[in-house]
Amino acid sequence: MDAQDRDPDGGPAQGLYIAATDAAGGKTVVALGVAEAMSRRVRRLGVFRPVVPGGGAVDEIVDLIRTRYRIEEPYEDCVGTTYDAVHLDPARAVETIVDRYRALAARCEAVVVVGSDYTDAANTTEFGFNATVAANLALPVLLVVGGMERTPQDVAAVVRVSRQELTRLHATELAVVVNRVQPGDEEAVRREVAAALEVALGAALGAAANSSTPLVFTIPEVPGLTAPTIRDLVRAADGELISGDEALLDREAASLVVAAMSLPNVLDRLTEGVAIIAPGDRTAGLVPGLLAAHEAANFPALSGVFLTGGFTLPASVSRLLEGVSSPLPIIASGEDTLPTALHLAAVRGEITAGHPGKVETALGAFARGVDTSALLNRLNVTRSVVVTPLMFQAQLLERARSQRRRIVLPEGGDDRILRAADIVARRGAADLILLGEREKVRARANALGLDLAGVRIVSPADPDLVEEFAHEYTALRAHKGMTLDKARDIVQDVSYFGTMMVHSGRADGMVSGAVHTTAHTIRPAFEIIRTEPGVSVVSSVFFMLLADRVLVYGDCAVIPDPDAGQLADIAVSSARTAEAFGVRPRVAMLSYSSGESGSGEDVEKVREAARLAHERDPDLPLEGPIQYDAAADPEVAALKLPGSAVAGRATVFIVPDLNTGNNLYKAVQRSAGAIAVGPVLQGLRKPVNDLSRGALVQDIVNTVVITAVQAQGPGGGAGVETSPASSLGTSPATSSATSPASSPMTSSPEKSAQ
Repeated sequence: MDAQDRDPDGGPAQGLYIAATDAAGGKTVVALGVAEAMSRRVRRLGVFRPVVPGGGAVDEIVDLIRTRYRIEEPYEDCVGTTYDAVHLDPARAVETIVDRYRALAARCEAVVVVGSDYTDAANTTEFGFNATVAANLALPVLLVVGGMERTPQDVAAVVRVSRQELTRLHATELAVVVNRVQPGDEEAVRREVAAALEVALGAALGAAANSSTPLVFTIPEVPGLTAPTIRDLVRAADGELISGDEALLDREAASLVVAAMSLPNVLDRLTEGVAIIAPGDRTAGLVPGLLAAHEAANFPALSGVFLTGGFTLPASVSRLLEGVSSPLPIIASGEDTLPTALHLAAVRGEITAGHPGKVETALGAFARGVDTSALLNRLNVTRSVVVTPLMFQAQLLERARSQRRRIVLPEGGDDRILRAADIVARRGAADLILLGEREKVRARANALGLDLAGVRIVSPADPDLVEEFAHEYTALRAHKGMTLDKARDIVQDVSYFGTMMVHSGRADGMVSGAVHTTAHTIRPAFEIIRTEPGVSVVSSVFFMLLADRVLVYGDCAVIPDPDAGQLADIAVSSARTAEAFGVRPRVAMLSYSSGESGSGEDVEKVREAARLAHERDPDLPLEGPIQYDAAADPEVAALKLPGSAVAGRATVFIVPDLNTGNNLYKAVQRSAGAIAVGPVLQGLRKPVNDLSRGALVQDIVNTVVITAVQAQGPGGGAGVETSPASSLGTSPATSSATSPASSPMTSSPEKSAQ
């Protein structure tokens, strides 16, 4: 992928110093969000903490950002000094911090610097120390202020005092993030803070104040971010998991209830995500009742049960737990009820690498509250000349969030789909619709510890929708002799029902195939949604995410043996898909010979396809026939096709048939360690994408995000970060093909007839 020209080794790293005014401001959310935003623009991201506690403990923020963004720099190079060293000799400590930061920054394109945690009671001037460090590192400050239990005027007062301290110590303030704001107060907080900043700057700078005023952002309070997980509570109680699914220990405990009364009264006090603390000698009646309530569709889902006192479970209760195989975590604690309750009530949730759900929630909250493009543009973070898989995926996510679209997932009974829906919803990448029976879907999601509060669930047997869809499908397929009675049965199939939701405008796109075959997934789209005007075939591409660039392969999943006209259509459609996703298209039409060196039926097909593609889009950089090595390697290209604008620089590779394409993408995926994202269908009026039945959760998330971007249509994603070559106004489904329509209803060899 092309980008703004910037030599990663040509200058100092761009950096940002995140400094909080107090311990409860939620600095981790901001640090994580800034790292995510920078990861979309730079390849070599670094993280640095000037001061950390001693004793050899690993700093959780550094560990989180290093782990999530695959930072290769050793942990030891990402920290400056310790609190003890600061106490002993502050000036020397600052010198050490500066030296260590510069050593790290020399190897990075951008560095997120995260100030201290306010956990050191002996340091009463911690904010001033952070300001001094930021000034000595020559880094602008992103000020983080906690908004909880503060009025907008209180927040503005804190910002005003903090700004005075930054100015006194010669630090530059870039922006203010007020985190954990009471929902509904966001606009009032922004207004008060902006007014305070303008007054302060006006006194110092006069008429130039407006151009220097820091940006102001707000992030509302998200209770789940401060709620501890069951795993956190287990550690606090020194407990032991005696029953249930260990994976559900990462679910948040929204509240605590001490079950010191009879079961009916306990049931009246249950709320969603509550953790129960109960005496271990009351298990005979309590545990069966709690398990039943957890599984019941008309009761809230529990997050865990803590049994206190160190009692051994009665044999009958143990047998019951084994028999029901409930995933609800049940933990035994050796302490009595009161000490256990006090210990658990004091636990505050942290965002760490071991809490993936919290990480996704935090990133979603940051993205909704902070205009990252404005922030990084003010910081002047330029884009790297290379694009890593992480950068590409992060850019797609940002584009999807910029104009959220409704994506329907027909396979609501599959655990992978539910887990992917949880991630997409937390990140705010799309408004999701799951097909299934509400009680069953909710019950399964609760059992898996997933949060689907923002996901709509629709029954494919809904009588009103079935009747509406049946009449519409009958009209669409009247030329095939469709009857209303038959249509009523057909549209209740989840693939048809989901496709009808897209067709009727209730959804903007569909992702399916985790359970169903390719044919089952996309046949309804061919019948109902149909192809874009001027497109002769529906085809597909894979985005191949290599270590330093993104390539596009088409068609590797749909058309077994395209003729020359279809191949030309695939080339033009694939180029426009690439361009719509920020990849500058240089198209190589692959064959076993390059240029005029070979002959034969297969070569002539590719040669004719290249000619037709040139006719359909004369401005498209395209070469064919060409061998893969000549298309990808500049040295080989100089020998085989000197002077070609595509040879050696191709980004879009068009294969002559499905056999070649399917083997090509899998060979590159396995041998080069590339991430294959797709297949992404192109040519339909509205996006429908197919999953492999072996799809992992992250594969599903990627496909949903891509479908959401496709659904934005012409102009989708405008204003978000893409390479200069990207043309956001070009629909990936548009082609100028004029060949007669064909019937590309062919499934991938992996899934056909299965």
